Amino acid sequence: MSVIIVTAEEEGGRLDRLLAKRFQDRHSRTYFQYLIQENLVSLNGQPVKKRVKPKEGDEIEVNFALTPQIDVKPQPIALDILYEDNDVIVVNKPSSMVVHPAPGNWDNTFVNALLYHCRQLAACPGDVRPGIVHRLDKETSGVLIAAKNPESQQNLIEQFSGRQVAKEYLAVCVGNPGSGTVSAPIGRHPVNRKKMAVREGGKPAESHYRTLTYNEMLSYVAITPVTGRTHQIRVHMQHIGCPVLGDSVYGSASLNQKLKAERQLLHASRLSIRHPVSGKYLTFNAPIPQDIENFILIIEK
Repeated sequence: MSVIIVTAEEEGGRLDRLLAKRFQDRHSRTYFQYLIQENLVSLNGQPVKKRVKPKEGDEIEVNFALTPQIDVKPQPIALDILYEDNDVIVVNKPSSMVVHPAPGNWDNTFVNALLYHCRQLAACPGDVRPGIVHRLDKETSGVLIAAKNPESQQNLIEQFSGRQVAKEYLAVCVGNPGSGTVSAPIGRHPVNRKKMAVREGGKPAESHYRTLTYNEMLSYVAITPVTGRTHQIRVHMQHIGCPVLGDSVYGSASLNQKLKAERQLLHASRLSIRHPVSGKYLTFNAPIPQDIENFILIIEK
């Protein structure tokens, strides 16, 4: 999904033409006409027609989707499987993998690998998220669970939305936050609509954190999100002045470069959930990746 704000220069032009120009390196005007027809584009929260001419300051929300002519294809991509049975699969996602197809990443995603590994899981035309019940940012590594049938998918989605899932993340952060709780609402950034921010009117968000070890510059922190807002941990840690090292959006660009942090050093280390069929409470752990391990050693020295 993308949210854009209409500029003065764009005012008066047809919606489909405006979008085609904004995303000219990705999609055609015909593609956006398809999205508008499928009610996947809204103007100030309302569905629109392609001939609408937005005004300056209007907010356009675009929900990208595959057209019926473009299906998600199975691809033989290796998966680091932590657990698997007839209903679910749990993997340790590498930091380089995108969870599901989206603009700029239509293939080589976890979904492509999932469809190849789980032959019984078929993607319907236009469905870019078969089996997906939650997601991790591309650069975030760690535990990722997916369903292998529609019944299990629905059950797991309900557990996530009902906050019945326990998650713990590990991060290398700038500074030392100590231990505590961040309870601060998160919403779309008022200027940069691709970012999130702590702001009034945002959705309630809460994160618990505790520092495991630290030095004069960095800390190794365990974080437990109570809610699941977009970019929640990254936004909350920035909010308290201790951004995740390597975060190119919410972190310190100078320190990222100085310490050669090539990605946001955030790892989904643990996930606890009830099995969608047996009801048994299961906990999955993903080992700490080498790049984070290297920074832990630096901190401990």
